[in-house]
Amino acid sequence: MAHNLNFTNGRANLMYTGETPWHELGTKLDKPATAKEAIAAAQLNYIVNPEPLYRRSGQEITGNLKVIVRQDTNQELGYVSDSYKIIQNTEAFGFFDSVVEEGLAMYHTAGALGKGERIWILAKLPESVLVTKDDVVEKYLLLTNSHDGTSSLKMYFTPIRVVCQNTLMMSYAHAKDGISIRHTGNIMHKVNEARRVLGLAVNYYMKFDTDAHALLNYKMNDAELKKYFDFVLRGGPATLILGQDKNVEETTRHVNERESLVSLFHHGKGNDLPEVRGSAWAAYNAVTEYADHYRTIKNLETDRTNRLKSIWFGSGAALKTKAFEGITELVGIQK
Repeated sequence: MAHNLNFTNGRANLMYTGETPWHELGTKLDKPATAKEAIAAAQLNYIVNPEPLYRRSGQEITGNLKVIVRQDTNQELGYVSDSYKIIQNTEAFGFFDSVVEEGLAMYHTAGALGKGERIWILAKLPESVLVTKDDVVEKYLLLTNSHDGTSSLKMYFTPIRVVCQNTLMMSYAHAKDGISIRHTGNIMHKVNEARRVLGLAVNYYMKFDTDAHALLNYKMNDAELKKYFDFVLRGGPATLILGQDKNVEETTRHVNERESLVSLFHHGKGNDLPEVRGSAWAAYNAVTEYADHYRTIKNLETDRTNRLKSIWFGSGAALKTKAFEGITELVGIQK
């Protein structure tokens, strides 16, 4: 299916609050959901278990490899070692329950992709960051887990700029990768410890608020803008932005991509606001809008959620994190 959302009994495994998602699928909840409500609405209350592998002859394959099987559909989700520990969807959602119950967050979106091998939970924190009175950034926590052995249970701090629905990915030393829990050892002990570490979100968003205003107050000249966008598109250490131009041959693709970024810098959503126009904040948001809405994504025609995967988990997220590191280096913001 073009959206690659997982389906059970003819319904998409997705719940949401607020506005209807772009794919017009899923179950809407009109009030903040508990973990139990979110799981039921998104049909994520399925169980996955490791099972042994067998040859065609029926002989069990010995060794430390198992297959993860979704029990309600009997679908194989991935292959893992004996040391792999399952984190069921109910456990993953329970990660947020204490925070939601205390009114520190509310469940916003939850769903599954593919055969159900990847799930996500997006929780919205109260209040917002006011970069200007017309440029608002909402605060979210994104938790994702996989059942195919490809990734840990992870939680990211995920600000979203309301004016254009851009996901702002940035990295700070004290909370660089959010929280990551491997599928080994004492899982529940790690989850309980991670609940305490959720307090990092407060510091994260305080730092983000300060840095966003510093970017807003820094006006970009044409030379800086070119160096910054070249850095974002080409790679290399952030210090190259402040260094000398290198004689690098420019491909037609590079020039076109840079021109797209320059156009978004001047005319992107929210970048024409008087207080935002011409600032380093506008330059960074040109990259986020480009990554979220215009950047070429492989196989997008056959799977529209490839853009979502890129924005949250893949190359788009990496590009935006790199863009933030570069712009803070240029402005001279302390990490």
